[in-house]
Amino acid sequence: MDLKLFKLDIDELINEFAKGGSPTFAEMKRVWVSKKFSYIFEASPSKDQACFIQSLYAYCIGYMVSTNSLLSRLGGLYCLYCLYETQPFKPPFKIYISLGELKNLRNVVAEAKAKDVKVVPAVVKRMLDRNMFLFGFVDVNESSAVERLDELSEVQNASIQIACKKLFANSRIEHFTHMDMGLELEVNLLKQKSADYARAKDLAIKEASDIVDVESIKHIAENQTLIGDMVGKTADDWKAQKELFYQKTGILHLPVKDSVDVVGKEHDKSQQKVAEEHDKSQQEVAEEQDDNEDFSKELEEVLLSAQNESDFEE
Repeated sequence: MDLKLFKLDIDELINEFAKGGSPTFAEMKRVWVSKKFSYIFEASPSKDQACFIQSLYAYCIGYMVSTNSLLSRLGGLYCLYCLYETQPFKPPFKIYISLGELKNLRNVVAEAKAKDVKVVPAVVKRMLDRNMFLFGFVDVNESSAVERLDELSEVQNASIQIACKKLFANSRIEHFTHMDMGLELEVNLLKQKSADYARAKDLAIKEASDIVDVESIKHIAENQTLIGDMVGKTADDWKAQKELFYQKTGILHLPVKDSVDVVGKEHDKSQQKVAEEHDKSQQEVAEEQDDNEDFSKELEEVLLSAQNESDFEE
C-alpha cells in the first residue's frame, strides 16, 4: 500500500499550521477546513482500511514525538485528533500508541502547559476520556520498523530453536530419524518366511492338480511379488530417504541409543536456559510495571491539573 501522497498531504497540513505561529487548536481547525482535509478519506482503499488509518495515525505520532519545534509536535497531536474524529469508519479505529510514545506525549503536555497553551491538556484529556487510544508495547513508527523487525525475528528464531529441542527430546522422532527399518521389521526373516510360504503354495497346488482341476486357482501362485520383497524394497526406500535427509539437514549418523543420550543432554540444557530466561523476563516485567505505574501517576497529575483551566476550544 503506497501512502506517500497521503503523508505528503499531512506534511503540508502540519507545516502550514506551524508557519501560522499559533499553538491553538482553532488555528489547526482553520487550516484543516481551508484545505478540506477530511476528503483524505475519500481516497482510502476499500481493503486493509485498518492498516491505512493506523499508518496515518503512526505518521502523525511520529511528528508528535519528534524533536521538532513545539508547534510541529502540536500539529501532529491536533492532526491525530482530527483524523480520529473525522474518520468515516464505524466503529472508529482506535489510535495505537506504544508506552514509549505515551511518555513522549506526556512531555508535550508538560511543555505546552509550561508555555500556557491550555488547550493541549484539554485535548489529551478528551482523547483519554473517550478511550481513543489502544495501548501497546511495540513502537510501530517507521523510524524503528527495521529495529523492531530484527528484534521480533530474533525472538521467533529463539522460540523455534527451543521448540525443536523439545520436539526431539519429548518424542520418538530422534529414534525414527536414525532407525534401520530393515532391522526393525526383521526383513531377512520376513523374506525367508514369505519364500517358504510361496513354495508351500506351489507344492499344494501341484499335489492338488493330481486329484482335481486347478486351472481356476493357478494364478494364486503365479507371478506374485513376495511380501518379504515388498517390505525389503520399502526398507531400501526408507534408507535412501534417510540419507537424503542427512544431506539436507546436516544431521550426523548416530546410533539410536547415542542420539537419545545427546538429545537428553541438550534437553537438560535447554530446560535450564528456558528457566533462566523466564526468571529474567519476570524481573523485567516487574520493573516495567513499576515504571509504568510511576508514569501513570505523573501523567494523571499533569492532566488533572488542567481540569480547572479553560475548556477545550471547539
